[in-house]
Amino acid sequence: MSNASYKPKMPDLMEAVFDTGYLLFDLIAGIVFLSAAKGNSLYALYGILTLTLCGGDAFHLVPRVIRAVKGSSEKIEHMLGRGLQISSITMTAFYVILLYIWKLTFPGLQAPATVEAIIWISAIIRIAICMLPQNHWCTEEGNMRLSVIRNGVFAITGIGVIILYAISGNAGGYHMTRMVAAILISFGCYLPVTLFNKKKPMVGILMIPKTCAYMWIIIMGLQLL
Repeated sequence: MSNASYKPKMPDLMEAVFDTGYLLFDLIAGIVFLSAAKGNSLYALYGILTLTLCGGDAFHLVPRVIRAVKGSSEKIEHMLGRGLQISSITMTAFYVILLYIWKLTFPGLQAPATVEAIIWISAIIRIAICMLPQNHWCTEEGNMRLSVIRNGVFAITGIGVIILYAISGNAGGYHMTRMVAAILISFGCYLPVTLFNKKKPMVGILMIPKTCAYMWIIIMGLQLL
């Protein structure tokens, strides 16, 4: 569809508003964390976590906002594909940072060496797979086989982080068992979209609760302030 004849519909505008609001929330929260850190490693790490999420998702969401408002083009589709690759990498880094946030939040607890190794190894493998040109990020077809592999490995990373927050439970009165719920929601919504979105576009609506789950994770950090 040419940009000249394109007229955004209400769902397109709602998506643009939601994505913009999400990115602004992440950006402001990241600035708040870093401003309040004042030498506190936990708050500084939450700031890095939030800005990593914001920066990575921006590569994918900003083109989506442009497409929703102005329509699609070959350039926009290329930006979307490359942005999806970048956000896939930063999302993996997000969970590695959550590992170290767990360590700083619960200094009295020791992360099982096996779980920590699983998180790191699966994250490195996932990032390496995301870097492969065979993913065909910028094509409509993509690579379903690699998509299944990279997201299967990603699920292992998430399970490792879930185990840590399940171990800590409500230690310190932080009620971080909510982190387990947030991660489960994010993966429960994200995986069906990545696997089935091309054949069933309506599955993409699950990205809304997935995004809200990430905002919930950030809010948990803000509550510690």
